[in-house]
Amino acid sequence: MYARVSEVRILPGKWTEYLDAVHSVLPILRQQAGFRAGFVLRNDENNRPRALVVTLWDTHEALKASEKNLFLYQAIARTLSVCEGFPRIREHEVAVSEFALAARGTQTRG
Repeated sequence: MYARVSEVRILPGKWTEYLDAVHSVLPILRQQAGFRAGFVLRNDENNRPRALVVTLWDTHEALKASEKNLFLYQAIARTLSVCEGFPRIREHEVAVSEFALAARGTQTRG
């Protein structure tokens, strides 16, 4: 399994708008081949919200395919207006995970 991890600072007072943009992408994300789960973490360091977005994929090929079909860029475009700059994006191989097993079929809105 592989993960795409994106980190971005959110403009002051724009957290709710950021979450709305993220939720607008979820239906498209769920249609991506190889997508398994995703979540957003929030950190309010110095009263400046930062989001860490993690998406989990079956294979590295599935993760890369979401870039080739423009999904990733559509998702970023929907959030950029409420972010400070472009997100920092990294790819990781998932070494250990129980989350993927527990997350299947579970969805939350926060």
